[in-house]
Amino acid sequence: MASAKIKKGDQVIVLSGKDKGRTGEVTQSLPKEGKVVVAGVNVAVRHRKASQANPQGGLERSEAPLHVSKVAHVTKDGKATRVRFETRDGKKVRVAVKTGEVISG
Repeated sequence: MASAKIKKGDQVIVLSGKDKGRTGEVTQSLPKEGKVVVAGVNVAVRHRKASQANPQGGLERSEAPLHVSKVAHVTKDGKATRVRFETRDGKKVRVAVKTGEVISG
């Protein structure tokens, strides 16, 4: 399995679409579909009719998956950066291209 450049728990920024410029944490990674779910970004709203399970009904908001190419890792100063892999101390680690810092995880 190839290592993922963006993983669960990473801070990312959205590069395109209606949520462009918004940042958030990756709450779920879907590597088979090539998508990620980011907290508070790409929120889909569904109108739900009242039922026994949900007697109130109303609007149901949930985060929809985004394609992984639409997000980029965020550096400490809040700017987008690409991710590359390097071998440091005999371990394969993720490194931010702009700053050279090792990304934890």
